Amino acid sequence: MSTSTLSAEEMIALDKQHIWHPYASMIDPPPAYPVVSAQGVRLKLADGRELIDGMSSWWSAIHGYNHPILNRAARDQLEQMSHVMFGGITHPAAVKLARLLVSITPPSLSKVFFSDSGSVAVEVAIKMAIQYWYSSGHRGKNKLLCLRSGYHGDTFGAMAACDPVTGMHHLFSDVMPQHFFADTPTCAFGQPCSDEDFASFRQLLEQHHHEVAAVILEPIVQGAGGMNFYSPDYLKRVRQLCDQYDVLLILDEIATGFGRTGKLFASEHAEVVADILCLGKCMTGGYLSMAATLCSDKVSRGICEGEAGVLMHGPTFMANPLACAIAIASIELLISQPWQRVVSNLETQLRQGLAPALDVSTVADVRVLGSIAVIEMKQPVDMARIQQQLVAQGIWIRPFGKLIYTIPPYVMNDEDLATLTRGMVNVVKKN
Repeated sequence: MSTSTLSAEEMIALDKQHIWHPYASMIDPPPAYPVVSAQGVRLKLADGRELIDGMSSWWSAIHGYNHPILNRAARDQLEQMSHVMFGGITHPAAVKLARLLVSITPPSLSKVFFSDSGSVAVEVAIKMAIQYWYSSGHRGKNKLLCLRSGYHGDTFGAMAACDPVTGMHHLFSDVMPQHFFADTPTCAFGQPCSDEDFASFRQLLEQHHHEVAAVILEPIVQGAGGMNFYSPDYLKRVRQLCDQYDVLLILDEIATGFGRTGKLFASEHAEVVADILCLGKCMTGGYLSMAATLCSDKVSRGICEGEAGVLMHGPTFMANPLACAIAIASIELLISQPWQRVVSNLETQLRQGLAPALDVSTVADVRVLGSIAVIEMKQPVDMARIQQQLVAQGIWIRPFGKLIYTIPPYVMNDEDLATLTRGMVNVVKKN
């Protein structure tokens, strides 16, 4: 049967029978909404309905869908080569993308390792940190200091760095590496960080720095672990303490990078520079899965002067030319525009549009930073039921836990944004 002849009902039935979706059961799975095309900020369903996408395909589609500049980059690269192995070979798209990433990140981050996804970028970062200390003769420094409410991905190394409870991976706790976890930062964005706020982190690093290879955290915004926005002052203190105790700092900017918080990278709010930096998600504008792990000369030299002489990692599709070409186009498109003004406008409209939710008795909090907006409920939501209500409002939002949040594409206009926020508030009022 040709997929072009499938009806909406057939698609849904076959999907339900065969396909396992993220964090979904195969026993009576919830319905998957069949999308047949996407344009701008709209997803077109098989039954003809259109939904305004408030999720940017999980943070990634910052320029919306079917963008002519990104389309052209894909076509042009496709005519040259779609893929070539990266072992012993290089190509123009990888070289240009590495140069571009180095130019927009802090000067000390001069080495770029490409990978397939955000989770793998984190795996590479963890390997870099542990291998650095191993090569330096400090084999006991093989633990991570992480934050509760943090989230870094779904592969095993990344899972071990996620919050043991809210990170969604507690079932694997007996077989994962065991790391140290400081309390969730409680000093809110825009507020100072007191000694009490920082006490848990300080105590753990003071006690265990001889075991800790690196601190790993999401700067300023903790994503899937709880959508917590915390003070830049906390991040400054982290950097200072890492320097004091000679511990590497890994910043996971996979979700927060490329303008999401109003800065090109969230760590700029604190004027803090990582030793190792993870990027992904919207790097290709949502077209293809790709990520990068950047590090300093100090880290790369320490690894390469060690026993192995090389970083022990090498994905098959590393530096895929098609993904590299689209990433170049996406990043250049972003930085060629007044993106700060665009994100600032999104922030203003999101604050105004979601403000009425604060008057709803079931709502615990509403918070906005850059193009990230969260309605936190007092109780966990019934995701399938809430999803249906949101679709009925003509919007696509993917809630989880107590959170109904949106991360709209940067190209969303005020009218669509008003529809999005109004729909979210309408649904919250029903729950």
